[in-house]
Amino acid sequence: MLSDVMEDYLKAIYTLQLEHGPPVSTSDIAEYLGKTPPTVTSMVGKLEDRGLLDREKYKGVELTGEGQTVALEVLRHHRLLEAYLTEHLDYSWSEVHDEADALEHHISEEFERRVAAALGEPKVDPHGDPIPSADLTPPDSSGMTALVDHEVGDQLVVCRVSDRDPEELEYLSEAGVTPGTTIEITDIAPFGMVTVRVLDSDREQSLPEAVAQTIRVRPPDESCDGEGVSPA
Repeated sequence: MLSDVMEDYLKAIYTLQLEHGPPVSTSDIAEYLGKTPPTVTSMVGKLEDRGLLDREKYKGVELTGEGQTVALEVLRHHRLLEAYLTEHLDYSWSEVHDEADALEHHISEEFERRVAAALGEPKVDPHGDPIPSADLTPPDSSGMTALVDHEVGDQLVVCRVSDRDPEELEYLSEAGVTPGTTIEITDIAPFGMVTVRVLDSDREQSLPEAVAQTIRVRPPDESCDGEGVSPA
């Protein structure tokens, strides 16, 4: 049986593989999880011994098929819990990440099935992150790009935002920059601020480059996968 910490590592490596491609360096894992490099190296060795990842010296690690399956199951639990907490227990979308982190390792498959059914088998969580299917098929996020990679005048639909920073989520919620929202880039400052106009409200909001980097978008004629839960 895997420990909660082992599952957290596998989930982190899966996420980093999607963002940057494999192999994933131990330094990137350490930064993502807030761990020291020696701690990460030790855990990577344990996961390699269990056949959950492959490690290439001086390059990094990549999940095996078994490791990916574990990561997808934990992600499915996490994102279903975030959706349930938001939709049925009146949590704000900025509060659910830590709660889901604590619960994701401990729910049964029957509980998971009932939560999914109660939510109507959602495709995405409140932040627009795709929920792996019950058979743990990896979700398809191809076609999404970072907001920061676009130019002034581009109109885009917000598909996903990062769920890791509660203050950032509150900021985006107040600005109206949430999954499903159509925005237009009106200015990109030399020092990195990206200003967008929310088309529904005709309101402008400046976003730090680091925040714009975490927002995933598509052109208006390309729909995001599924529909997000509205932030509370």
